[in-house]
Amino acid sequence: MPTGLRERKKAQTRAAIQRHALHLFERDGYDATTMEQIAAAADVSPSTLYRYFPTKEDLILTDDYDPLLAATFRAQPPELPILEAFRAAVHEMLTALPAEERAEAAARARLSYAIPEVRARALDHLFTTTDMITELFAERLDRSPDELEVRVLAGTVIGAIMAAQQRVVFDPSADLFDTMESALQCLIDWPTRFGGADGR
Repeated sequence: MPTGLRERKKAQTRAAIQRHALHLFERDGYDATTMEQIAAAADVSPSTLYRYFPTKEDLILTDDYDPLLAATFRAQPPELPILEAFRAAVHEMLTALPAEERAEAAARARLSYAIPEVRARALDHLFTTTDMITELFAERLDRSPDELEVRVLAGTVIGAIMAAQQRVVFDPSADLFDTMESALQCLIDWPTRFGGADGR
């Protein structure tokens, strides 16, 4: 969380705008909701809204989880295997979120798949997150992020997260974060879950 008063107020304003936007999207539909309606609901001026969220898609896709995940991952014990360290970091980050924020994150994940224009923009975010995870894995493994093996490992993690998000889209009763942790555990348990010890 931001520590300075000004930064805390900015974070609170942004969160409030996003919360009102999600409410309107779910109540009235994404296409039917205008930026002006969101600004009015959040009691901010349209210029303030656009300063925090330049596009309507940003109201769904914007969050602060990447730097939080990076810090949590770097804090994992060095003796943990890399995928276990990543899963532990995800677990710690998600359990630290307030219940309301967890619900909002799950709602945004569903909307990001359900709305075609948001889904297209989400691909850019996935590339950015993949780059971040690649850098984290390279750092932990003391290897170059340019190595194909490191990027493949990061891409595998992203694939597991995407599979969890897609499952929640098709099964609204599923908990996004439990499903995400289970998907990451599948990667860790891959050799024993699929055939013999060599994973065949």
